[in-house]
Amino acid sequence: MRTAGLILFIAVALGFDFTNGFHDAANAVAASIATRAIRPISALLMAAGLNVVGALVSTKVAATVGEGIISTEVGTHGLVIVFSALIGAIIWNLITWWFGMPSSSTHALIGGLVGAGVASSSTVHWSSLLDKIVLPMVLSPVVGFSLGFILMIVILWLFRRSRPSQVNTGFRRAAVVSTAASAFSHGTQDAQKTMGIIALALVATGHQQEFHVPTWAILAAAAAMGLGTLAGGWRVIRTLGSRITPLDPPRAFAAQSAASAVLLVSAYAYALPVSSTHIMTTSIMGVGASRRLSAVRWSVAQRVAAAWVFTIPGSAISALVAYFVIHALV
Repeated sequence: MRTAGLILFIAVALGFDFTNGFHDAANAVAASIATRAIRPISALLMAAGLNVVGALVSTKVAATVGEGIISTEVGTHGLVIVFSALIGAIIWNLITWWFGMPSSSTHALIGGLVGAGVASSSTVHWSSLLDKIVLPMVLSPVVGFSLGFILMIVILWLFRRSRPSQVNTGFRRAAVVSTAASAFSHGTQDAQKTMGIIALALVATGHQQEFHVPTWAILAAAAAMGLGTLAGGWRVIRTLGSRITPLDPPRAFAAQSAASAVLLVSAYAYALPVSSTHIMTTSIMGVGASRRLSAVRWSVAQRVAAAWVFTIPGSAISALVAYFVIHALV
């Protein structure tokens, strides 16, 4: 029974990773598609492949998610907890995808863990949640906005005497590199969350004595993320690519480069599970603000920000309800 439940959980976890891929595909490709730097299918193929490569490089973020949020007991009840967390995250992902809101799959999963932990009276590591999740959640978008703004100002100054047509042509070519970096950095962050929760389930069911991410879990999560990215999330792509601020090739390059830098530093230097969605969105806002503040459609930005604010509590409530339903059935 425990093994069958674990197999079902892993299948659902990989399903979540797939939804993460199509929900967050926009993070890597929206800016390049909006500026016609890369054809949509080519952009998604590149993003899918490099998401897989990024997911294979490190498991530091997976350890933060798997060990740093809740402590769960070994046995069937422990599997119910992590399964409920996953269901809560999937529900929130689908709701925000349907409305085209680029919310964070990362924070949906973390909110799910918190909600399931509270519902089951498990130990929630509140101090770790504050230090490794909440503070980075607040600060990383600020860094993304600032870095996008500064990088765009530097580009404007360096190419101030160049002809716009030449600049646009050059940055359309450069966008291939920034899209690749964005896809790779997305893989280093987002696929690792699924690896972490799979490893947590393996410990909870007694299939592992201590936390570590097995190779098969790394490969499976990377593949699911890649396939989801290839499926594409066109509602979210439209929001990021055109509705927040008008983008030209230099601004697309600056936004993707700034977001990639923040994601890679967060993953490799600090093992922090930050949101690729939050960072890419605020980087786009930053490059838009370099033109003028009114160039950013702040009404759309407010709706996006509202989705961010409600992601952790929304997914936590979904997971809490899922826990009571699943617990009553098993």
